[in-house]
Amino acid sequence: MNVDVRGRLERLALMGPSIAQCAVAAALAWVVAKDVLGHGRPFFAPIAVVICIGVAVGQRLRRLAELVAGVSLGVGIGDLLILKIGSGPWQIALVVALAMGAAVLLDSGTLIVLQAGSSAVLVATLLPPTGVGGLDRMVDAMVGGALGIAAVALLPTGPAAIVHRHAAAVLEALAAALRGTADAVAKRDPERASDTLEEVRGTQQAVEDLDDALKTGKEMTTIAPLRRRLRTRLRRYETAAPPVDRALRNTRVLARRAVAALHAGESPPAGFSPVLRELADAVLILRDELAAGHPPDGARTAILDAAARLDGVSTSRAGLSTAAMIAQLRSIVVDLLEATGTDRETALAALPPLTRPADGH
Repeated sequence: MNVDVRGRLERLALMGPSIAQCAVAAALAWVVAKDVLGHGRPFFAPIAVVICIGVAVGQRLRRLAELVAGVSLGVGIGDLLILKIGSGPWQIALVVALAMGAAVLLDSGTLIVLQAGSSAVLVATLLPPTGVGGLDRMVDAMVGGALGIAAVALLPTGPAAIVHRHAAAVLEALAAALRGTADAVAKRDPERASDTLEEVRGTQQAVEDLDDALKTGKEMTTIAPLRRRLRTRLRRYETAAPPVDRALRNTRVLARRAVAALHAGESPPAGFSPVLRELADAVLILRDELAAGHPPDGARTAILDAAARLDGVSTSRAGLSTAAMIAQLRSIVVDLLEATGTDRETALAALPPLTRPADGH
């Protein structure tokens, strides 16, 4: 089995700050619950931190609410019943069913149901009720959740930094795919085109991570008032993300058609690869301008320059796969212009007329 060591190391680097936030806040939650509140085994406090921060970004406030509600249901039902009926297989089945059923009636979230069931199991097995233990555990969950949210809001990693890391990964993957396809076409190298296709097929996770990061960024500008000034920067990323996703999808199709064209011996127009390279450069300009918090004017100008050169990329005398590649290239130009904030009508107007084969039809 092949292991993508580089990819995993890059993902670790991206998630490192969230892991650090988790570790610090979990330790602090334990100290607060144990030494300040005097709870003997406050395991729910660090657990709450891990669930609220986690390595999956986005919807932390909702996860906090679901966590506290789930723990409260699970511990409350577990404490109440186990004190009366004791602990055993059928008792476990009963308290888990009741806790999870109550959670389903209360909310449709998955976390609240799972947390209610797991909390009930802990109470029924490893941590039987001890007087006010149920209340202490609910307090521990709230302490951990609050410290988790505080860590996200106050520790150095800011929402813009999180979004930039994920956006940079997506944009760099897009630029690499455009450049790889350009090189394959220029060198008439179907193997290079196949390699590029395989690489770009693996980008969907990066796109999903960016989407989650944008949700977290929006959430953090609500949690941390001092970071509300970052909303304009985040809005530019929000504008860019959907069309960049479409550009990646179109680039996958482009690379697939390039493989077919090269295997079929088709010869794309001479101007095809240079336009792809220009677009790859424009994507990196977009990355840098978004990271700096600047309007993407430079990227828009570079994309428009590349679009103007499409006038020399004609479908006349093109094979079937080559004609499809040219169509995808034009779609990618529109996608990238939209990523800079250009409306779709204006982006379409920037394309030169498509020259069709003079075949009498």
